[in-house]
Amino acid sequence: MQYKDYYKIMGLSRDVSQDEIKRAYRKLARKYHPDVSKEPDAEAKFKELGEAYEVLKDPEKRAAYNQLGANWKSGQDFRPPPNWDEGFEFRGGGFTGGDARNFSDFFEQLFGRTGFQSADTGRHYGEPLRGQDSHAKIHIDLEDSYHGATRNISLSTPEMNAQGQLQVKHRSLNVKIPKGIKQGQHIKLAGQGNPGVGSGQAGDLFLEIVFNNHPLYRVSETDVYMDLPVTPWEAALGAKIKIPTPESVVELKIPPNSRQGSKLRLAGRGLPAKTPGDFFVVLQIVLPPATTEHAKAVYQAMQQTLDFNPRQFMGV
Repeated sequence: MQYKDYYKIMGLSRDVSQDEIKRAYRKLARKYHPDVSKEPDAEAKFKELGEAYEVLKDPEKRAAYNQLGANWKSGQDFRPPPNWDEGFEFRGGGFTGGDARNFSDFFEQLFGRTGFQSADTGRHYGEPLRGQDSHAKIHIDLEDSYHGATRNISLSTPEMNAQGQLQVKHRSLNVKIPKGIKQGQHIKLAGQGNPGVGSGQAGDLFLEIVFNNHPLYRVSETDVYMDLPVTPWEAALGAKIKIPTPESVVELKIPPNSRQGSKLRLAGRGLPAKTPGDFFVVLQIVLPPATTEHAKAVYQAMQQTLDFNPRQFMGV
């Protein structure tokens, strides 16, 4: 996936005001509109311009894009940094505007093809208006879901100053992580969204739960999986092995003649819930290296003693 420099596409500096972005778009849209333009590749340039404007015209998408930094160049291979959008607040109308189906993979990776839809409030002048809900992601450890936790998070909200320049306001909140919460679920913080207009009440803040990558475990819904390295003799002869789970250390019985990739299930030891998930141990048989004369002799003895051909089913 290639990085797109939206400021370069529109011929703008990164500190440009929102009004200047609008003026630049109107000028370039006239220049590259496929119905009137005689410029080479006008249609492609017009499409690229529309994508750039979709991001830079929206203070929220622009502020999130700015977090990627200014060191990237157009055309470079790009992958978003881990958790690049963590703690960044988006209003209910943060992802509206152009037809995202025609935008690049770069846009999709950052913002998705669909998003929050802004509502038509039908408000009359002078009436109180409830503030818009806002949305952010919060990354937590898997253990937080097992035990529950309280986490302090930092949130960033884009705002426009009096000069029309984009600025980012930061705030901190203490958030209670409920036991058993799953990835993709939301925590609702009432009244922590955008402020209302007049005497209207503030909107709500919805925090989407994302699990941090874990060195041992991976999660699917409420089930938790762990790859367990075992020796060939533990798999062949059976064994009792102590293994770590997010709750405690348990003793696991490995049946004799276990195969590579075999799954052993610990019922009810997945994510806690009304119906708890399960904990699955996936066996990964690890061969000792034949780096010494003694080790080579052991393998040679196995070769001579064991009548074993793993390719027998191939008929060759």
